[in-house]
Amino acid sequence: MWLWLLRRLGQVIPTLLILSILVFGLQQLMPGDPALILAGEERGDAQVLAQIRAELRLDRPLHEQYLHWLWRVLHGDFGFSWRIRMPVGELILTKLPVTFQLAAMSFVIGVAIGVPCGVLSAVWRDKPADWAINGIALFGISMPNFWLGIMMILLFSVQLGWLPPSGYVPLWEDPWLSLETTIMPAFVLGTGVASVLMRHTRAAMLGALSQDYVRTARAKGLSETFVVGKHALRNALIPVVTLGTIEFGRLLAGAVLTEQIFSIPGFGKLVVDAVFNRDYPVVQGVVMATALIFVTLSLIADMLYMAINPRLRTA
Repeated sequence: MWLWLLRRLGQVIPTLLILSILVFGLQQLMPGDPALILAGEERGDAQVLAQIRAELRLDRPLHEQYLHWLWRVLHGDFGFSWRIRMPVGELILTKLPVTFQLAAMSFVIGVAIGVPCGVLSAVWRDKPADWAINGIALFGISMPNFWLGIMMILLFSVQLGWLPPSGYVPLWEDPWLSLETTIMPAFVLGTGVASVLMRHTRAAMLGALSQDYVRTARAKGLSETFVVGKHALRNALIPVVTLGTIEFGRLLAGAVLTEQIFSIPGFGKLVVDAVFNRDYPVVQGVVMATALIFVTLSLIADMLYMAINPRLRTA
């Protein structure tokens, strides 16, 4: 187990290093000069611009800038936001709970809908219920999140007046109001996750139901519910667990449009504002933090993998 963990960490470190080079290098190709943005009304003063570039090390060669940034990141320092004027690490910790709450709610909605529907679709293969579930899954995958978000605002906020159209209230301040402000964006994101899980759960269950051990269990006279729940679902969950973990990571990193539509002050809004303001330290910090979360989730997925199927521990 420990050897496996060390081997996985050995794969993770080069991945993060390459990602850091790509993130740092690609954003240098973005048009615009951060010094001009930060100078504001004094952008015409060459001395002010030179001073800003010197303070931010923008006048140094690119490799020196990268190594300096990497050295600080390795010591837990993601730098200082050029626009908001606060440490990037502190900024990330401020926004992370917001996005995490939204992602967690979306994930719960996605799993609660996707996994049971996928199981039922496989059990009722080629029956009307199977066709209906497949149609819903296809609709959920094809439907753009921004369109669903706007339609939900028009229905539940404008027409019915049940939910606030936008905004965010922290969970610890008012749990009920927090639920009201996040349920619509969570449902919008959760439908995509549910559709993906639905299709993969169905495929995994169909594979499991055709195995010899399922036929043997049925031949023993066990009930269909026990065969499906105990034997088939346990093995079918292995790829679904991995996919679910990846989907959760995608929710944390990919809620940009949804957060913009519902004015949720999370990671997505932070990155969009940072890109438009050439706030490089924030973009670098958020991308690297997201990558670390992905890596951690991937390790958790593999550990769950082995917990579900003990034979993999010796593989």
